[in-house]
Amino acid sequence: MEKYAYGRIRKLDESLHQAGIDAEVIAQIMEGGEAITERTSPAAKADWLREAIRKMDRLIEAGPRHSIRESCACCLGGKRLEISKAIARDNQTLEGRIRAANEARFVFGHSVTLEDDGKVMVRFAPEGWESYGCPCLPKAKEPLPLTYCYCCGGHAKHHLQTALGRKLEVTVIHTALSTGGKKPCTFQFRFAD
Repeated sequence: MEKYAYGRIRKLDESLHQAGIDAEVIAQIMEGGEAITERTSPAAKADWLREAIRKMDRLIEAGPRHSIRESCACCLGGKRLEISKAIARDNQTLEGRIRAANEARFVFGHSVTLEDDGKVMVRFAPEGWESYGCPCLPKAKEPLPLTYCYCCGGHAKHHLQTALGRKLEVTVIHTALSTGGKKPCTFQFRFAD
């Protein structure tokens, strides 16, 4: 039997180990995680993850911390990957690929835009709605630290890199979880190559 029954917690533990984080630091972050199971209430799962991410924010510098959360990304294969590969295959220019990515709502949400400063913005929903939700932790009672959402940033980065054929770095601007549902999930990408 695995130490962590709940998949999101198990993946966090694996990512911390793969990043070479000190065992004592991992133990502090993961404290109590073995008590969370698939049957635990969604609100309690969100509460545990909020506290674990707060510990990460205190104990691990931003760069490694964000990389750890990016490596927790899910939905990296399947239809999303097929669409991302098709965008790269069927479009020869960066502008064409961004246009096609923008039209691929299933993969990138609301919009993919090339900004005047050369960065690419991905927005999962438009600005101005009354409220926003997160499908990953829909029962979170309080906002989570922005660090948590680098897993979703990693998801978007994986598919956008595939679609654009370029290496990217992601910055999470704000998310439904980090703002308590007041703003949409918005990610900024910088070309790293």
